[in-house]
Amino acid sequence: MGGPDDINPKEFITNFFTSFMSDLVHGDEDPAVVVDRYHTPDIVQVADGHQMDRAKLIAHTRPARKHQTGARWEVHEAIADGDRIAARYTLHFQTAKREGSVDVHFFGQFAADGRMRRAHMLTRSVPVKASGATPAESNPEPSLPEAADRRSLPA
Repeated sequence: MGGPDDINPKEFITNFFTSFMSDLVHGDEDPAVVVDRYHTPDIVQVADGHQMDRAKLIAHTRPARKHQTGARWEVHEAIADGDRIAARYTLHFQTAKREGSVDVHFFGQFAADGRMRRAHMLTRSVPVKASGATPAESNPEPSLPEAADRRSLPA
């Protein structure tokens, strides 16, 4: 696994999360071994204000191994600057009981060998429409609100 400088940032993020989840869910190795393969020992991951170190990350991955039946990362945009990547992506997931999508704004730092050192993520659940398609699948680009007509605003 190479670092972010070795590949397009969108591909790097997609490959990182896809490989990590595949090794975790479909492999027989202890989750700690998989976490260590993809994260540095000093990993700090903050998702929606909840901080996880290595031990908490390992504990967090154990249920995924039992319940995850599928996942796909749709990276909308990503930029890299040295060892840092910022990305906006949608995680589409399936478990034995449900499926859903989560929009993620990701800011991460990676070691030269491609392991994650730090990550900050802001997430938002994407509501599923009656058709089963998520808004991200049916309309990938959000529309911007139209500017107010200044003539109708109070002075």
